[in-house]
Formats: sequence, C-alpha cells, structure tokens
Amino acid sequence: MVGIISRGFHGKRQTTNDKLPPGQHGTGDFPVLTAGPAPDVATRDWEFFITTEAGKRHAWSWEQFMALPQIDIRNDIHCVTSWSKLGTSWRGVSLDTLFEQVDTSSKFTMAHSYDGYTTNVPLADLLGGQSWVAWEFDGEPLERAHGGPARLLVPHLYFWKSAKWVHGLELIPRDVPGFWESNGYHLHGDPWREERYS
Repeated sequence: MVGIISRGFHGKRQTTNDKLPPGQHGTGDFPVLTAGPAPDVATRDWEFFITTEAGKRHAWSWEQFMALPQIDIRNDIHCVTSWSKLGTSWRGVSLDTLFEQVDTSSKFTMAHSYDGYTTNVPLADLLGGQSWVAWEFDGEPLERAHGGPARLLVPHLYFWKSAKWVHGLELIPRDVPGFWESNGYHLHGDPWREERYS
C-alpha cells in the first residue's frame, strides 16, 4: 500500500524539551498519514465491538456509545515518523468503561478498522485510564481524515496504534502483528523507548 501524506507531515525541527520523546520534534499541525483512502462511515451505520477469545461479542451502536460516560482527554501524541503534537484535546469513552462487562483471560488485542487496517495492542495498554475511543478533537467532531467518526486513542504509544476509523477489538491469546507491525514496525511502540521498528 502507498502512504498518503498531508501538508505538515515533514515539520521543521523545533527546540527539544522534556515533553518530547527521543528523536521527536514538535509541530503545531496535525499531519495525516494513511495506508489508503479514508472510509466514509456514517454514524447510523457505525458500531464498536469487542469479541472475546471465547467468541462472545459485545457491541455498541453510535447512540449506545454516546450514552456511555464521556471523558475529556488532554494528552500529547507522537508519530513514529518523528512529529509530536503536545497538549491535544479529545473527548471519548474510556476503554475501561467498554470492558466493564467483558470476561477475558487474554492479554492481547487486535484493533480492527473499517478500512481493513489492524494493529495489535496489549490489553494492559488499553486499560487503567490509558486509552479511549475518541470521537471529538479540539471541541469538534473528529474529521474523517483523522479517523472520524471515532478512532482508538492510545497516546502513550506511537500514534499508529491509535487506529483510525476503529470498528472494534478482538481479544487474542498471543501477540500477533497487525498491518504496520507485519511491515517492520515494532510490536509495542513505546515512543520513550524509541520502539519504532522491529
């Protein structure tokens, strides 16, 4: 697949500070990098699912999702291509809320997006107030180019783990690489450890 790059993707290097992981530079833009065209998913057709290793499926329509407790999130985000955007503002539903009724012994998940994209994320990185399904950015509904109507938000890992156009999570018994991980990216992706590539 050919990546699609937006204006701002190659930002100018700024003075580093202790908020930036190693090898990162700050940007005021919100660059877009995708592995293909952005799918157009209407909220009336959208759902988010969690499927356990036993095959039990939990699912929320857009209305059900919006009725869940909503959280305002302020976090820095870091792309593996070296840009970081500090102090971003989001709104969404905590993965802790979505997992309240899910019974699992799995330690790993595979995130699935509406465009067929996948990325593996350890369950421990999704829980404990660390990750959300976000539908709002900077006070506005999330733009399609940035993953709208909703995307996974895992800001403590490189941003390819924050799957755009997220459809659901599959609980899996072992860590299996997703799309970028199968193409040489690190299985985990911690920016503070520079876990960029395998």
